[in-house]
Amino acid sequence: MRHVIKTRRGTDALLTAHEQPPQNSEQSTRRWQRFGRENKAALMTLLLNEQYHLCCYSEIRADLRGLGYHIEHVENKSQQPGRTFDYQNLAASALDSENGLPQLGINAFGGHAQGKNKSVDMAKFIHCHLPDCSRYFAYLSNGHVVPSIDLTEQEAEYAQYTIDHLNLNSGFLQTERRNHWEELEQLFDEHIEKVWDLQQLLQLDLVPTPDHKLHEFFSFTRQFFQQEAEQVLQDYAPELM
Repeated sequence: MRHVIKTRRGTDALLTAHEQPPQNSEQSTRRWQRFGRENKAALMTLLLNEQYHLCCYSEIRADLRGLGYHIEHVENKSQQPGRTFDYQNLAASALDSENGLPQLGINAFGGHAQGKNKSVDMAKFIHCHLPDCSRYFAYLSNGHVVPSIDLTEQEAEYAQYTIDHLNLNSGFLQTERRNHWEELEQLFDEHIEKVWDLQQLLQLDLVPTPDHKLHEFFSFTRQFFQQEAEQVLQDYAPELM
């Protein structure tokens, strides 16, 4: 999970809606449904742009997988109706209701995970709008995501709480992360064996494309290459550090 910096205030339609926030869960649901497809599409464009088209929780490129995205209320609108149209509470999460959610069903992750659809303790929940969110998670070669080893006991509890509630160890994500690890390992070995420039590889994997997009599993790749990755980011994409 990488920190998402909120660079905008939202669309005009969102700002107007937020001038008179919903007062309860029923109002929140009704008004969000009425917000309109065009308004949500414009909002999604802003969110994806500031997230470099990565899912706010899993860091997959759902657009490349035919899974789509949905607008996620980081703090559930059922719990905080007043934040329904608060741009600072919104993010783009993988799985839309037309394609992604039907494909994964009960194995859905991120904003559509069963745990996230229930009440969430925001004091424990680690999310993409926290500046230090990335330090809570570590990625293993078997595809699992776990709490980082340098966390305090309480921080590790929060990380695990988040992993469980977002189903970040769903079978789908484990498989994709394991494949990603194997691909990185193969590329690394090949570059070392053939004395290729590792920095060029890392630029492809870690630096945004001209159309402002990142490759999947940015944090995973950054962790895998460690200091080499940090140097490339410092030189070519300091805004991502």
